[in-house]
Amino acid sequence: MSVETRLITESEFPDWLRALATGFLRPPLISDEEVSDRRAAMDFGRVRGAFDAGRCVATFRSFAQEITTVGGAALPAAAVTNVTVSPTHRRRGLLSRLMAAELAEAKERGDVVATLIAAEYPIYGRYGFGPAASTAEWAVDVPRTGLDPRWSGPAGGGRIDLVDGTDVRKAGPELHRRFAARQHGAVSRDERWWQVRTGQAGQFDGAWREPFYAVHRSAAGEIDGMVAYTADDKWGDGKQPLNTASVGDLIALTPTAERALWEFVCSVDWVTTVRSGFRATDDLLPDLLPDPRAARVVTQADFLWLRILDVVRALEARTYATSASLVLDVQDASGLASGRFRLDAAPSGASCAPCAGPADLTLDVRELGALYLGDASAVRLAALGRVEEGRAGAAAVAEGLFRTARRPWCPDVF
Repeated sequence: MSVETRLITESEFPDWLRALATGFLRPPLISDEEVSDRRAAMDFGRVRGAFDAGRCVATFRSFAQEITTVGGAALPAAAVTNVTVSPTHRRRGLLSRLMAAELAEAKERGDVVATLIAAEYPIYGRYGFGPAASTAEWAVDVPRTGLDPRWSGPAGGGRIDLVDGTDVRKAGPELHRRFAARQHGAVSRDERWWQVRTGQAGQFDGAWREPFYAVHRSAAGEIDGMVAYTADDKWGDGKQPLNTASVGDLIALTPTAERALWEFVCSVDWVTTVRSGFRATDDLLPDLLPDPRAARVVTQADFLWLRILDVVRALEARTYATSASLVLDVQDASGLASGRFRLDAAPSGASCAPCAGPADLTLDVRELGALYLGDASAVRLAALGRVEEGRAGAAAVAEGLFRTARRPWCPDVF
């Protein structure tokens, strides 16, 4: 019997969740409580599966998202998640069929891009996704930082207050909205995101631990930063505390608030190591410390992957630091974003339209996705043979246009 790929029905949702758990190597036992909780958050018009003899053997879904592009504009995106293929059905093209259906519908819906967090690097380039924002995590040896062990609060009239999950659900969404408006690569957080991250929903694997939450208030009393962290309970043989604080989320509107929150976490009694969580690769953290060597990189990798669906809208939405014109020949095996486009960009705005002239740069849509948020180097991609110059120096022109002073950052796994 052939394997069918399609949208699932609500009655098939428990079996879909079982297949999802199987694909992610979690126990394939799904409680009625989990089915009920997760069903309430599902848009079944965007939940797909593959079925063999009535059994779900692959899972795939998307949800509506906004992503901040360079300059602060929010683009409608199709966020791809929950992608699995059961080990009995791998290498049969099921993901290709599910992805093709989703990307075609996303284009029809008017989404400008599709996004995902890739568990494995080699998979998604063949569907036109490029690694658009990287991430890094640091382990901070607190005693070595050189920070004042007598630190008791931020300077400049600000203050830090401990709050609870209810406070976070009230103040967090507006704080994040303001943060995302200035951080290219940030993605939207809906109400369920805040519910899950504060333990109000979606906790079924027994791993949930209530974090400590703290907010930074400016001298004017405005909340301009927030951190969530957990701590372990480890003691040395000499009865000395050796605890690690792990940051789950830290966002701030100003460098002052960011510094104060890191200093706060590093000042918590008994904590000798701070794990930063996933940060931008050019995060301020190491250099906020008197001794930056106290912060050791423990993870550095690709993170957010982006797939351009509408070249014109994407390129016109972002801002550019310099003025230049480029003709881009975008190649896309699916045909969703292929074509030749002239980009006329300037700090005051940009226009982009299909054209018929000779190409300055020829590149696959995945490379355009990697360049789009400013993380990748066009010159480096040309040296790697992934971008082809039709006009000498065109890669350097693209470098000046697309690169950004700060790296893009997506704080969220989805």
